[in-house]
Amino acid sequence: MSDSSPARPAAPVLEVWCDLQCPDCRTALGDLGALRAHYGDRLEVRLRHFPLEKNKHAFAAAQAAEEAWEQGRGWPYVEALLGRVEQLGREGEPFLVELARELDLDAEEFETALIDGRHILFVDADQAEGKAIGVTGTPTYVIGGERLDGGKSQEGLRERIEEIADRLLAEQEQQRD
Repeated sequence: MSDSSPARPAAPVLEVWCDLQCPDCRTALGDLGALRAHYGDRLEVRLRHFPLEKNKHAFAAAQAAEEAWEQGRGWPYVEALLGRVEQLGREGEPFLVELARELDLDAEEFETALIDGRHILFVDADQAEGKAIGVTGTPTYVIGGERLDGGKSQEGLRERIEEIADRLLAEQEQQRD
């Protein structure tokens, strides 16, 4: 017996271009948490990697985050990592593995992933796409085709993202009716 109800349209997507060693991205965590809590599965929040050259451990951190997603704990790892950017700056890659251990992830697999580079192409692709759409700093948000730069200031960005998300959700609702 098939379900004849119409398929639920895909949730609007908020892409967050992030450098996981960036203090501004850490500041954005509160807004991201609030948005994820407010919208739940009605808004898909997607982390996109944009490691900046000035942050020497950001590229490895992006690879580690991908390994955390592979192990089913991406957001907890990213949130813990961004909460401790200074420690990452001091300790480098060993900290990425230690953090995985603290979060009960397979730390040996993290170590192997950082050595064998299995996530490099994914991180490179994110960074290339970010450059192609004009991302120059982090955090940068993209929703509904609009790019919002959070690297200059977080002031008012969550409200602007909510306005766009609400508009996109309302448009979806109208299409369904």
